[in-house]
Amino acid sequence: MTVVGTVPPQHMYGFENTVLLTLRSGHAFCAEHPFYPADICSVLAGAPAPRTLFSTPVHLRALLASDAPLPKLHVIVSATAPLDEELALQVEQRFGASVVEIYGSTETGQMATRHPTRSPIWHLYPGVVLSKEGERVWASGGHIETPVALGDHIEPIDREHFRLGARLQDVVNIAGKRNSIAYLNHQLLSIPGVRDGAFFLPQESCDSTTKVARLCALVVAPGLDVATLLRHLRERIDPVFLPRPLRLVDALPRNSTGKLSVQTLRALMEKG
Repeated sequence: MTVVGTVPPQHMYGFENTVLLTLRSGHAFCAEHPFYPADICSVLAGAPAPRTLFSTPVHLRALLASDAPLPKLHVIVSATAPLDEELALQVEQRFGASVVEIYGSTETGQMATRHPTRSPIWHLYPGVVLSKEGERVWASGGHIETPVALGDHIEPIDREHFRLGARLQDVVNIAGKRNSIAYLNHQLLSIPGVRDGAFFLPQESCDSTTKVARLCALVVAPGLDVATLLRHLRERIDPVFLPRPLRLVDALPRNSTGKLSVQTLRALMEKG
């Protein structure tokens, strides 16, 4: 087995899977961590089969949007952000490999897996236990030496399974209505022609004299205009969550794991 990762080894997900896993199992691993679709395909093509790709939803979405051919893969693993079922299905159909998703954090390491095209339910690693205190869920046991508070809404099903909700800080309340940034981003990315995009709260919302939060959005959608995007969003989300403003940009400032920080989004919005 040859392991290729699109995430750097200093990231917990990359370290556990492209370094520790290969050393423990005796597999080979690629020293490169390609970022762009053409580079990912090139590195995989040069790697001996069978091949496993450890990636992220952002990289997988970019691969789907490109015409670059992928060699036959044994399995594709995704982490760092939720992978919705539709995207997972498209990846499996396009690349002919099953998709496995990992759940974890920097503090706990990886602690659960699922097959997103088969079930939304997560399966805990051996020995890991979840305990709920109010709205917070704590993970302990197994390889987790001390209890760790998790940053997500989690619904334990039994001792080995759970459902995953939005990030705790991801939920926004506007005019008495609640929604999650992850859900809004999913609806935005579902619009045909949208290559990337993100909702976020501008800093001034916290200091507004009216105390009414207003969401913003930055979108990468060549060939579409703001009016068209807003029309599509009105068909998908409650009007109170429409972004004000919505701005078109050439690219979003994602880091090497495909994540975005609110600070970089706010800075990009201010530049426009």
